[in-house]
Amino acid sequence: MAFYDMLKSFGETTALISEQDCLSYAQLQNEVCKLQEQINERCLVFCVCNNNVESITGYIAFLQMRVVPVLINHGINTELFKNLLYNYEPHYVWAPKGFCAGIICYEYKNYALFKTEYQQEVEINLDLALLLTTSGSTGSPKLVRQSYCNINSNAESIAQYLNISGEDRPITTLPMSYTYGLSIINSHLLRGASIILTDATLMEKSFWKLLKEKCATTFGGVPYTYEILKKLRFSKMNLPDLKVLTQAGGKLGKERHLEFATACSEKGIDFVVMYGQTEATARMSYVPREYAISKAGSIGIAIPGGEFWLEDENGGTITEPNIVGELVYHGDNVTMGYATCKEDLAKEDGNGGVLKTGDMAMKDTDGFYYIVGRKKRFLKIFGNRVNLDEIESLLKKHGFIVACTGKDDLMKIYLENGQPDTVFKLIANLTGLNRSAFEVCKAEKIPRNEAGKILYAELR
Repeated sequence: MAFYDMLKSFGETTALISEQDCLSYAQLQNEVCKLQEQINERCLVFCVCNNNVESITGYIAFLQMRVVPVLINHGINTELFKNLLYNYEPHYVWAPKGFCAGIICYEYKNYALFKTEYQQEVEINLDLALLLTTSGSTGSPKLVRQSYCNINSNAESIAQYLNISGEDRPITTLPMSYTYGLSIINSHLLRGASIILTDATLMEKSFWKLLKEKCATTFGGVPYTYEILKKLRFSKMNLPDLKVLTQAGGKLGKERHLEFATACSEKGIDFVVMYGQTEATARMSYVPREYAISKAGSIGIAIPGGEFWLEDENGGTITEPNIVGELVYHGDNVTMGYATCKEDLAKEDGNGGVLKTGDMAMKDTDGFYYIVGRKKRFLKIFGNRVNLDEIESLLKKHGFIVACTGKDDLMKIYLENGQPDTVFKLIANLTGLNRSAFEVCKAEKIPRNEAGKILYAELR
């Protein structure tokens, strides 16, 4: 049975916890039913998300009644939101009161269901369950089409390899509109766990106060989260209830991976590094907890039900270890493809369970995979193939906050801290290339999305 259809089975077990609310699974199902009474057709609904009871109530209600939600972060720019409305013409918007115009059909706490001006019937593929923005996009009309099979199989797999149980209490550290944050919610609802909801960041005292008061046992983070935790001196924190830390949403450098794996081991906390993409619903691999230290820097092995392989430039399968190729994945969690307008909602599955990730990787002799860079994140500098992600990592080790872009024979390094001349000298020494191949630009702030990933398209 799908996780969103199982709420009644957990009865009076606590489902959602916030500073203001505490709902059992039975109470959550009751609120879900009230919202469902307002919609009587399969249609598209924009679900504007905060990490709160109202957002999850809407999300579960729409999945249960086979209405297709588009999850949108509440911080979206007004013009970008209007652009999405124009492209997709949803029948309804579930959002904070006052967020948008429309006829209010129903209210629950601080949210309202708005009926839009778009009421024309739209053909929607029967398998389509959910639409999510791609990583790094905010108002782009390009959305990932996830099926019911996708989200259910991935929730099952994640719950299995993380050994999630009803005793777990995850606290939200990522937006639920972001695929990684959503997968934490899905996999824990599946097992009847109690989810602590907050929009507070790790830099706010209220987050840590809630974490301790509500006895959170687990949370997840992207690489940027772990940079913050390092600054907060996580290794010195006393968090007796914390049992599991997870990481995904981008490659965690080997040094930081090892640092947190060691700190967690000393605290009796499981540290699980994972790898995924929105195009694969959420996650494709994990490093089993017992290998957290010995396989530092790895993305691990394929999740239960999934399969990895590497392909060379000609599409041939690489069978030998320690050879770099494009990482390819097969599994039931590979999504149906993209949509850019409402007409795309009728499209069939375009991937057939296979995803070419665009990541370059290698496999060691034990079958563990290591990401070495993005397929499109390479430049030819005076005939030398240069990995932009590798350069960023090298500079980061020397304390610089940077983002690298460019074109062949000219790499642009955007620098948030430090002096350009120091970076020039360092990069010339590290690469052995003439400094004329590099341009260092001072950046007041390197743009990032809500998950901490660098928005390269916004660098100017």
